[in-house]
Amino acid sequence: MKRSDVFFIALACLTLSAAAASAQDKFPSKPVKMIVPYAPGGATDIVARIVGEQMRQSLGQSFVVENKPGAFGIIAIEEMARARPDGYTLQVGNVSTNAITPVIVPEKMKINYERDVVPVTNLIDVPAFLVVTTTNFSVKDVKELVDYAKKNPGKLRYGTVGVGSYPHYDFAYFAKRAGDLDAIAIHNKAGASGVINDMVTGDTQAAFLNVASTAAMVRAGKIKPLAIVNHQRLPAYPDVPTMAELGFPGVGTIAWNAMFAPAGTPKPVLDSLHKAAADALAAPAAKEALTKQNFNIVPSKSVDEAKTWLAGEITAWKKITAEVKIEAAE
Repeated sequence: MKRSDVFFIALACLTLSAAAASAQDKFPSKPVKMIVPYAPGGATDIVARIVGEQMRQSLGQSFVVENKPGAFGIIAIEEMARARPDGYTLQVGNVSTNAITPVIVPEKMKINYERDVVPVTNLIDVPAFLVVTTTNFSVKDVKELVDYAKKNPGKLRYGTVGVGSYPHYDFAYFAKRAGDLDAIAIHNKAGASGVINDMVTGDTQAAFLNVASTAAMVRAGKIKPLAIVNHQRLPAYPDVPTMAELGFPGVGTIAWNAMFAPAGTPKPVLDSLHKAAADALAAPAAKEALTKQNFNIVPSKSVDEAKTWLAGEITAWKKITAEVKIEAAE
């Protein structure tokens, strides 16, 4: 073989290698799947679609939402965690699926959650109310609610969206912190709408529910907010104090939605996804749609900060579940 032939073959190999490296550097180069552990229409699904549409516009590839509900979110989490760690399979989950599930039912998971899942960024968090019914229930503030429960052991009924859900933990933790109140949990598998209906009819008297879900019934006077679980009071409800102001710091969940990827996803890909998600949350259309729901837009500053944040959430829920014993539903 001529020396010149060797030179041109070597040059061709270098060119192909450079092209391959360039293709790898260009992320994304095909549609990205985002798995949501709930049916369409819920808060997590809505957030995923709003953020995904803005990421499509900035990155030039579709972000396709696939809904995989069931099993405390485990179906969605495991499918994401077992996918190739290349950034093309993500999950958008919430505090229930991605912080509580790994703590209370780790034996049901076929993965090691803390080893196999990495957060890309927090997205939003969701203020909640401690609300009471106005149907045959005259409680006006948290002190009166506590007094009622103490004077009527076993008669206060509180609503939850299921055994082991964060509204269940929230009220059980509140009851413990308020003096080991004797209250009865009423679980409604229809979700927040079912709990709200129970409160409107007076079948349940109190609950922790997110602000977006309860706004219409609060305006109608059917349920009354006694306190808010949030970083501060909401401008839309300036007279509703925070749980911390009332002497219950750490009681109640500021629910969140966040984006996750399989562990082992290359750092440059994670960084690209993080930037695109943060930019998506800052886009005017997304900001308007999310703030209209009273969501707080809270992207992590970096992937490393997201990891620290998730570790803190897992630690917090380990503490809560050790203090408040609740058996998860089958």
